[in-house]
Amino acid sequence: MTKMNAFYAQSGGVTAVINTTACGVIETARKYKKKIANVYAGRNGIIGALTEDMIDTNKESASTIAFLRHTPGGAFGTARYKLKGIDENRAEYERLIEVFKAHNIGYFFYNGGNDSMDTAHKVSQISKQLGFPVQCLGIPKTVDNDLPITDNCPGFGSVAKYVAISTKEAALDVLSMSRTSTKVFILEVMGRHAGWIAAAGGLASSGAVGEPPHIILFPEIPFKKSAFLKRVRECVKKHDYCVIVVSEGAQYANGRFLAEAGTKDAFGHSQLGGVAPVVAKMVNDALGFKYHYAVADYLQRSARHIASATDVKQAYAVGKSAVKMALSGETNVMPVIKRISDKPYRWKIDKAPLSRIANKEKMMPRRYISKDGFGITRAARRYLEPLIRGEDYPIYSSGLPKYVTLKNIPVTRKLKTKFVL
Repeated sequence: MTKMNAFYAQSGGVTAVINTTACGVIETARKYKKKIANVYAGRNGIIGALTEDMIDTNKESASTIAFLRHTPGGAFGTARYKLKGIDENRAEYERLIEVFKAHNIGYFFYNGGNDSMDTAHKVSQISKQLGFPVQCLGIPKTVDNDLPITDNCPGFGSVAKYVAISTKEAALDVLSMSRTSTKVFILEVMGRHAGWIAAAGGLASSGAVGEPPHIILFPEIPFKKSAFLKRVRECVKKHDYCVIVVSEGAQYANGRFLAEAGTKDAFGHSQLGGVAPVVAKMVNDALGFKYHYAVADYLQRSARHIASATDVKQAYAVGKSAVKMALSGETNVMPVIKRISDKPYRWKIDKAPLSRIANKEKMMPRRYISKDGFGITRAARRYLEPLIRGEDYPIYSSGLPKYVTLKNIPVTRKLKTKFVL
């Protein structure tokens, strides 16, 4: 096999463990120096390839790369930049191959979600057409847990753990004041179309009747205002308080989001403007209860200090496996997590073609949601519980987690032409 370079990029919203995957890719590639000369990382994701703005990871020490395993955020920068179809903007794809050819890049590892898998799939196709075949592998990452085929997505287990813990702790806080003060607490979590993160809030309880969260609002279940307010009233009357976990993607039967901002992001998705205050106002206007709400937002996806040990192991495994698959000749595939059993929890890494993953979303199965639409079932608990299991604490210094900042030394540009986004 000819010795070539590899290109790695992070895409979309980061997770608490995406750098763990980067660590898996880089450490594994370094073990095969006879086949992979260097790993170049795109600065700000795929934009780094288009603009020939790449980072030479070989300039980082082994100990620094190892520290990525414990560091949140995106070490090389990421971007919400969606490449159009090949027929719509062939110039972008031709530019990618031009950069790859100039830097002898024969491996493309794209670490992201649904749209990223579509990009990796298209690059695989166009590289062959342009006479410079590149082995393209998608690497799964998304807190939303909505990639198909894979049992779960790296990044989800840690956000699920954070949400479950936050729900449990906030519920105890509200309970202590419920007789004389706050009656309703609302936690808004991520999840545009799929309610996996909201479902994780249900792990705050053991499943016993009356334990918080008392209500979960899923994107998969059409929101009915009257039924919701009735449940809140009953809950406060019976327990003195009500804890609600709401997905940002909660929507009415006609598909309109409760908190749609009316704008689109770079991927063409509707931007959501904060559903917690919307729900809080409904409760206050109709029932008059004193409330508090919290929006987990970036905190839930960056909380490396309480990451799931299962999630960390799986995030590293998909990065390591992607490199090994590429070296064995695989292309246009994604390493996926396959669950072998629930008890004991056992899993392995498999593979799936990108064509079956690109631009597809995996929603919460109806059997994971209670009949009334406000909670999770035992089947959901069996699925979710192993994913938040175990702790993988970072090293602490002076009371704070010790995270790493890379030197991010650029790769020397070779092309005379610049690409304008």
